[in-house]
Amino acid sequence: MLPIPVSNAKPRVTLFDLDHTLLPMDSDHAWGDYLISLGWVDALEHKRRNDAFYADYQASRLDLNEYIRFSTAPIVLQGASNSIAAHDGFMRAVIENAIKPQARELVRQHQAAGDAVLIVTATNEFVTRPIAKAFGVDELIAVELERDGALDGTGWYTGAIKGVASYQGGKVTRVEQWLHARGWDWDTVHTTFYSDSPNDLPLLEKVDVPVATNPDARLRAVAQERGWRILELFGA
Repeated sequence: MLPIPVSNAKPRVTLFDLDHTLLPMDSDHAWGDYLISLGWVDALEHKRRNDAFYADYQASRLDLNEYIRFSTAPIVLQGASNSIAAHDGFMRAVIENAIKPQARELVRQHQAAGDAVLIVTATNEFVTRPIAKAFGVDELIAVELERDGALDGTGWYTGAIKGVASYQGGKVTRVEQWLHARGWDWDTVHTTFYSDSPNDLPLLEKVDVPVATNPDARLRAVAQERGWRILELFGA
């Protein structure tokens, strides 16, 4: 486990990517597989498209708007009650077994050190908010989903993205928005970011302490070239 860096008097903000960083899996892709197990989607076609979108993400060429329309279509169709119940089952059957003690401990160490801890993910808020809660993290920056026009705010998802998506450079924008809402900016805080993916290079390059965590081959090469910390959270 890496020692928690000690900064000067600046407030410390620690950012975690989620999939393949805190989780040894991709929660979005796993949710798609779980939908197949529920019989909510055509198994062969959904798996084919889910795998293709995941390959596009790994190659940094994902059309996020198209993917969100695809991945949220089943919950848009099923509605709130069925979808929330299904996600509860997903948490029990898949996610709770995937959360490793060393990942919980890393988050806990930063919290105990007094850091503001956020999960910053390109996976949508429906999938990830319960996962952030399972890690004990209240602050989540995820892809926000547009809701229909119910005036009381109880409308359900439409299948579209709301605002700036927390994907690639959008993560920098969303973190900036979070900082500004608290009267901070990049110069007034000390920032650390853990991520596995080259999709997160814009944010890794922005923070004070980038940590390549369980990095893929492309990010590992960048981290080695630039002298960034490399953390094998789940073992080499």
